[in-house]
Amino acid sequence: MKKKDSTFWNMLWSLTLITAVAGGLLGYTHRLTQEPIARATKAGREKAIQQVIPKYDNSPIDEQCSYTVRNEYGETTAIVYPAKKEGILVGAAVECSNSTGYGGEIRIIVGFEADGTIRDYRVLKHQETPGLGAKMDEWFRTEKNNQNIIGKSPVRNKLQVKQDSGDIDAITAATITSRAFLAAIQTAYTAYAESMKGGNHE
Repeated sequence: MKKKDSTFWNMLWSLTLITAVAGGLLGYTHRLTQEPIARATKAGREKAIQQVIPKYDNSPIDEQCSYTVRNEYGETTAIVYPAKKEGILVGAAVECSNSTGYGGEIRIIVGFEADGTIRDYRVLKHQETPGLGAKMDEWFRTEKNNQNIIGKSPVRNKLQVKQDSGDIDAITAATITSRAFLAAIQTAYTAYAESMKGGNHE
């Protein structure tokens, strides 16, 4: 009986020691990689911001503000990155998402000129169908028919698909994706307009 008890306690202590060592190693690895991952994430975000807004001399990431936008699609948090030149606002990048895409969430960053016209955009995340909805990366900047949203204003133009009486051609065979993408653009503009008014933010 003593031998069995001894074996049980030896196994228990061994498992406890292995678990403690493994936990310690995981914690150490997390601490070791946390800062490089954070730096890489910030660098990636800065690159996306640079691609969609006018030249600036401030730090849009350090001056970012979050806004809660409520519309027919629900409640969404949008992050506004203001771009300034010699203290004057020249535009902003706005990061937001819409969860009604064919594959779920579509996350974008869209750049606005100071007057609210769309300067450019980048799709940061999506799970849309390759060859169909995934075309949004380029479709809405292409000078063909009524696809292009660059240079348009969500105030002066109806940035909805033509099937919904809007001005924009939907991606062929991907109307659901197109609706979600354009809804995200509208959410981004709403947050930008709110920031221009000095509205409430988090």
